Amino acid sequence: MKKNILLGYSIRILSRLKAIRYVVMISCVSVFLLLVLTSVYAIPSSPQITYISNSTFVSTLTNRSTDQKGTITILSMALNQQDYRWKAYVGNVTGNLVLDDANANTIYDWSLAVISGEVYVTRASSVSWSNVSCVNNSVIINEQSALGMGVSDSDNINRTFNYTVHRSFLVGTKNITNSSCRSTFTYVNDAPQTVSESARFQEILLKDDISGSLIYTTLLEQDQLSYDGSNTYDFQIIVAENESSSTPTNYYFYVELG
Repeated sequence: MKKNILLGYSIRILSRLKAIRYVVMISCVSVFLLLVLTSVYAIPSSPQITYISNSTFVSTLTNRSTDQKGTITILSMALNQQDYRWKAYVGNVTGNLVLDDANANTIYDWSLAVISGEVYVTRASSVSWSNVSCVNNSVIINEQSALGMGVSDSDNINRTFNYTVHRSFLVGTKNITNSSCRSTFTYVNDAPQTVSESARFQEILLKDDISGSLIYTTLLEQDQLSYDGSNTYDFQIIVAENESSSTPTNYYFYVELG
């Protein structure tokens, strides 16, 4: 009789221990999933950049040898001079949507049939993406001053981004309303575009509200005919440069897919 009672107690104790073990295991799994899910947040990230090529315009030597002695020759001369206050980047973007932990270990990923999103370029090495908004005039003036641009220069940032026309888009989870920020449009097929919310290669100026950093933003356009009329790219973007500095201005790149 005593053996049966002890056996019954032992079975109940084992059952309770198993139940406790299952609860602990479920709690551990729940904590793991919570850590995985909270470590993933749709904000712009630093991409891997592969250098392809670099080019610039070189003027050719021109002269005249047919003008006769003792003559007065009237000339009309035209020149497209390279602007060293700006530089441009064009290219393509590839990537997947992933579910990673803090160590970049992937539990699942999704390939993208169509690339969409934005490319961000800024002089700031870090950005508070939850505090991004349309640029204001004081940020533009500060950026121009930092790069040696005058307020009356015809090619300064203020006069280059002289539209407020663009599509709406998301920066992380923050919506940027259509046609609310300063914008410009890079060329397609060696010619200016008609400015509209449907035009390609739109470029928009944003700012980090915390640091006051200016952020150049361009909307991704998968495999679209580019500025040269022969290649297709996903993005084109121009950024300001300090013409008088012997050291090129350093820029940081961020990409958001979505």
